[in-house]
Amino acid sequence: MAALSSIEAALLAIDPSQLILDHVQVQGSKIHVDSLQFDLDQFKRIIVIGGGKASGLMAQALQTILGDRISVGLVNVLSGTASRYATGKIVLNEAGHPIPNNDGMQGARRMLELAESAQENDLIICLISGGGSAMMALPREGLSLEDKQAITKLLLRSGADIAEMNVVRKHMSDFKGGWLARKAQPATLLSLILSDVVGDPLDSIASGPTAPDPTTYHDAIEILRKYQIWDQVPAPAREILEKGDKGLLPETPKPGDPAFAGVRNVIVGNNRGACLAAKGRLVELGFHTQLLTSHFEGEAKDVGIFLASIASEILHSGDPLPRPAALIAGGESTVTVRGNGVGGRNQELMLSAAIKITGGKGVCLASIGTDGIDGPTKAAGAVVDGSTLMRAKDNGLDYKKALSNNDSHTFFSALGDTIMTGPTGSNVNDIAIVCVA
Repeated sequence: MAALSSIEAALLAIDPSQLILDHVQVQGSKIHVDSLQFDLDQFKRIIVIGGGKASGLMAQALQTILGDRISVGLVNVLSGTASRYATGKIVLNEAGHPIPNNDGMQGARRMLELAESAQENDLIICLISGGGSAMMALPREGLSLEDKQAITKLLLRSGADIAEMNVVRKHMSDFKGGWLARKAQPATLLSLILSDVVGDPLDSIASGPTAPDPTTYHDAIEILRKYQIWDQVPAPAREILEKGDKGLLPETPKPGDPAFAGVRNVIVGNNRGACLAAKGRLVELGFHTQLLTSHFEGEAKDVGIFLASIASEILHSGDPLPRPAALIAGGESTVTVRGNGVGGRNQELMLSAAIKITGGKGVCLASIGTDGIDGPTKAAGAVVDGSTLMRAKDNGLDYKKALSNNDSHTFFSALGDTIMTGPTGSNVNDIAIVCVA
């Protein structure tokens, strides 16, 4: 199936190990990171820290490149994955996602201690990828881990997008929102970043631990009010945000802060790279192909209807591309959870799309989370075609009920139409493919 083949190509293109090897080279005593160059002989220690769903593979690649030059390191990786990687002196600490846990918090605390111990002649390399916000949670004074967990759960169900969620999280952290950079002074700090946020804003990826934060306490309060969860936020968190909004607590480090003078942030991979790889595979397969966007956002149901509408247009008119046609869209949708089913944003997106293409011959859509984990499920996403709802009816499945109950995973599992990749060790948002033969 062309759609699945293109997804496979996309995942190969965002392999974190290969991305690090592509962007980082050592020649003699010099380390080259894209256009940047550092003389390793000028540094007494090289300290490696970081976290996220891709950090294990990133750390393994960095160990391959630098070997014994690394003095010490600690990186938070996804729970249950540490044994997969060979990282030498870089200790792998398992951390929870999407809900932060104590293991991740203790790892973040140890990373902060390593950063604060660094001197002017030390180089800190920070490996950052999607999932880092939860996996490097370090509540600020006055907040408990339980408070952070409660806030995260509220945000995940609210329909807030990742950038909005991270505005809130930055203002409740001693690690994110530029604080890591502030506390790493006067060392040189190099961050290698795999982006999981639409548009690659440095301040939002993993909540920007090494980037200046343009957002404020007031912004965080407004987001919580926007999604009508302010009154459900634990009282200690509301108190911190209100004090910060009144100027009684220090803001996160802002653009122009001297803390960032010695910081270099480098994006090594993103959603666009995955989309272009998918496009290349579809061209090889003989499709007229167009990359629609690597910036889609919005409710999963709405995105699904939109993509399916384009498929229908191609089927009936040959616009915007003649058949066989393929479209690629990347980004990240959201789900406002109102039911109590088991779903994920990519599967909900596909269930919504299936309604629009029912009966269409030669039409297929697929959508996955590039981390291989769609919401609270073991599926990466799902695939649909013109027969999906007819097969569902034959199997006694009610698509309307599944959609209203946010129960897309149960629906697609019963049909055998989930896409199962397992955790990919990477994370650059979602990718959706539309094929019309």
